[in-house]
Amino acid sequence: MLTVVREHLGQALFRRVAGPDGPRTRARIHDTPGPRWFAPDRPIRTVHGDASMFIGGLSALLLQSLHPLAMAAVAGHSGYRGDPWGRLQRTSTFLAVTTYGTAADARLAVDHVRGIHERICGTTAEGVPYHAADPHLLGWVHAAETDSFLRAHERFGAHPLDAAEYDAYVADTALIAEALGVTDPPRDRRELSERLAAYRHELRATSEARAAARFLLFRPPLPLAVRPFYGGLAANAVALLPPWARGMLWLPRVPVVEDLTVRPTGQALTRTIRWAMTPPRRSRPTAP
Repeated sequence: MLTVVREHLGQALFRRVAGPDGPRTRARIHDTPGPRWFAPDRPIRTVHGDASMFIGGLSALLLQSLHPLAMAAVAGHSGYRGDPWGRLQRTSTFLAVTTYGTAADARLAVDHVRGIHERICGTTAEGVPYHAADPHLLGWVHAAETDSFLRAHERFGAHPLDAAEYDAYVADTALIAEALGVTDPPRDRRELSERLAAYRHELRATSEARAAARFLLFRPPLPLAVRPFYGGLAANAVALLPPWARGMLWLPRVPVVEDLTVRPTGQALTRTIRWAMTPPRRSRPTAP
C-alpha cells in the first residue's frame, strides 16, 4: 500500500514539474550518450537534483521580482498567470538539460532561451526601456536564482555541502550564466553576495512585484486539497528570503512561528517529496 501511495504521489509531482512529455524528456536527458557540461560529482548535480529546489525555486521568483525591469519583462511576456505550470515545466526542463544533459543538448537549450530573450523588450509603466537579453539584467536574474537555490539546499538538502563545495556550485552555475549572456558572473559565494549587494540600489517592490507575490503565495492554481501542502512550501520560500527583500514585499517575519513551525514543516515536506520522487532502486535525481 505504501509503495502504491509513493508511486502515485511521485508521478503526480513529476507531471506538475515536467509536463506531459516528462518521461520522454527525462529519458533523453539522462540516457543519451555523450559528454556533459558537468561531471557526475559536480555540486550543481547535487543541488539541482534535490527536493529543496521546490522551495528554492519559489524563493527565487519572489527575489527576482524585486528588479523593476525584470518584473516588467515577466509581467508583459511570461504568461505566468495564464500558464504558470507551463512556465514551471519549461524552467525545470532547462535546468535539467543544462545540468544533466549532453553538451550538445545543453547548448541547444541555451541558444533557444537566448533567442527568446532577444525578442523580449518593452518599457515599464514609468517609461523605462528593458530588454531581456541585457547582460546586466540577466546578471540579476542569475544571481538571485543561484543564491536562492544554494540557501534552500543548505537548509533543506538531503546532504548539505561544505563551504568549498558551495563555492564550486556557484562556479558551476557561472558556466551556464556565461552561455546565456551574463558578463563575468560570480564564481564563489563571496562574489555572489557582493553581486547581490551591488544590485540593491536598483531594487524595489513595484505593484507588479507585489501582485506576483500575492499570486504565488495566496492564489496558486491548485485544487483546495493540496493548497496546505503548497502553503508549507510557500511559507518556507518566504522565510528563505533576505530580510530586506521580505520588507520590500511586505512579508513580515514572525521568528517564533517560523522557528517552531515553518522550518520543521519545510523539512518534512522536502523529505516527503524526496521520498515520493525517488522510488526504491532508482538512482536518478528528482530533476526531469
